[in-house]
Amino acid sequence: QVQVVESGGGLAQPGGSLRLSCVVSKLEWDFYAVGWFRQAPGKEREGVGVISGTDGSTYYADSVRGRFTVTSTRDNGEIKVYLQMSSLNAEDAAVYYCAAGRDFGLQVGAPLAPIGYDYWGRGTQVTVSA
Repeated sequence: QVQVVESGGGLAQPGGSLRLSCVVSKLEWDFYAVGWFRQAPGKEREGVGVISGTDGSTYYADSVRGRFTVTSTRDNGEIKVYLQMSSLNAEDAAVYYCAAGRDFGLQVGAPLAPIGYDYWGRGTQVTVSA
């Protein structure tokens, strides 16, 4: 059974930084994508940043491009996914989810669309407040 576990959420000040981590275990696909999504109260879940496990290509939401960076490594059957967030603002506050799915082009929908991802973590809260 594939497992996805996030960590690293918390409180950050406006303009501050946070780093989220995620471990995806028991995913046996050779061609996959992993990344981060977020959901704020009363809003739909949205893609933040995703990365191909095949060639390292990335996609970012317009609202975070230049501020957030997604990276990933695979070693000994475990996939680690990171989201480095900087210049945080109140609009970045949300529950952040890590997810894994088929590689770009093999998914249903666009790379940042949640529908294309099969395995999800439970989420980690990010709060931005002075």
